[in-house]
Amino acid sequence: MTARSCRVAAFAGLLVMLMLGCGPGGPTSEQPLLTTRAERTRYEQSTGYGEVVQFLERAAGLSDRVHVTTVGSTVEGRPLPLVIVGDTIDARPESVTSGDRTRVWLQANIHGGEVCGKEALLMLLRDLVAGEHDDWLSSLTLLIAPIYNADGNELIGPDNRPFQFGPFQGVGVRTNAQGLDLNRDHTKLESPEAGALARAYQDYDPHVVVDLHTTNGTEHAYHLTYAPPLHPNTHPAIDALLRDEWLPAVTEAIKATYGWDVYYYGNTPRGAGTEPTWNTFDHRPRFNNSYVGLRNRFGILSEAYAYAPFDERVAATLRFVEEVLAFASERAGAIADLVDRINGESVVGTRLATRAIPDRSAEPVEILLGETDEVENPYTRAPMRRRLETVTPTMMYDYGRFVAADDGDELAPEAYYVPADLTAVVDLLAAHGVDGASLDEEATLTAEQFVITGSSQANRLFEGHRERIVEGAWEPAERLVPAGTLVIPVSQPLGRLVFTLLEPRSDDGAVNWNLLDGQVESGSVYPILRVLGTDPVQP
Repeated sequence: MTARSCRVAAFAGLLVMLMLGCGPGGPTSEQPLLTTRAERTRYEQSTGYGEVVQFLERAAGLSDRVHVTTVGSTVEGRPLPLVIVGDTIDARPESVTSGDRTRVWLQANIHGGEVCGKEALLMLLRDLVAGEHDDWLSSLTLLIAPIYNADGNELIGPDNRPFQFGPFQGVGVRTNAQGLDLNRDHTKLESPEAGALARAYQDYDPHVVVDLHTTNGTEHAYHLTYAPPLHPNTHPAIDALLRDEWLPAVTEAIKATYGWDVYYYGNTPRGAGTEPTWNTFDHRPRFNNSYVGLRNRFGILSEAYAYAPFDERVAATLRFVEEVLAFASERAGAIADLVDRINGESVVGTRLATRAIPDRSAEPVEILLGETDEVENPYTRAPMRRRLETVTPTMMYDYGRFVAADDGDELAPEAYYVPADLTAVVDLLAAHGVDGASLDEEATLTAEQFVITGSSQANRLFEGHRERIVEGAWEPAERLVPAGTLVIPVSQPLGRLVFTLLEPRSDDGAVNWNLLDGQVESGSVYPILRVLGTDPVQP
């Protein structure tokens, strides 16, 4: 047995003891059925996987509106729980999607040390079981996945997430059991967790996805920061509703009700003498919020502030989710109608970004910076940072959007033609739920081929890959295409994602993630063809 397996087994044994009430913080007869470990231990601990499952099952036993299922398993074999809350007879995808409710997916714990969202979603479920927010369920169906990185959650240690202010007795680790960051895996889908999530998004087809995190970056004065999809190929109507109405409404409601400031996610550059700017994170769909956006859905990321007390972070996350759902409930019909309309539109013939750069705001904006002081963990004596009530309004430019880089866009074609022997690419497209069909017989095709003039790889490994960049250009070509070639139309609802996966210069596609290494050297021709015309060969 490996050292890692020993740790997992030891923790599993301890978990059983705690669930039976044989350890500190274990449930007693005086405690309500639906309490979290965080609550029972006065926020010194976080809820374990087994307790989460038990909590969900108890909730389902208390309400006929709550149904528990699973959506795949982790590397170490833990089933990934999903709770359906709403007017549906059971948790089967066909039951959930057959109704007229707008579907909102709420997920947490994609990083095992960022546990605020997990606790907040359990508390939200308890409130729903108690009959709170019944008005939401007249227009919404909620899909709650509180513990996505279940393996990482279980490797609790006091040294994980250093400087985070609680829970004092430790949290899990960032990565899954493969050592992969699950919030970098939404395009390449190399983890069983990401594969399961992609299938669940296809099966349950949520209109909205909310992904809950905790940030330990710049010292600021916000209780929570958030982000919409950041990829410039996100449909403008999704971006507009989130930035112009939804997120401002949530911001105003939280400020009015709780006096808390929330704002778009960002960090300031480090280093003396550096001009302060507020910089969001990566635009690529390897991140959940932008992946959801390229699926024509509303993606919302939240980041509780790591240096606030644990109970305060949980409360801020819960309030944020509540306000997001209040808006979704009020505008449920419009949200679903917009998703349906966008799904019916085609991106064929429009210019889309293959690579992107941050775009500076037209004018400086006010950012609320903050301060922390250093305190000791009461158990380990390790240093931690605690937020102070200091608020320093500072004017700076906001780099919160992305635009196509110079020469970093391409015309979206009518279709791509993928050779059948490119099995890694074919399998990836299928895993994302992309529509396509094989040619029944060979055909002569007037198409375009991409001639590669430069090909390079990163010097350092990232998520087990040396990411690749190619340069070159599309040029006309007459080609005989064999039977069995997979034809991928770009006019389908996932056309924006198809473009990102198959364009050779994409910064988050098949070439970038090394699926075509050996076939994309300088001087070679990209093996996938594209057709720009309006009448491609039909399979």
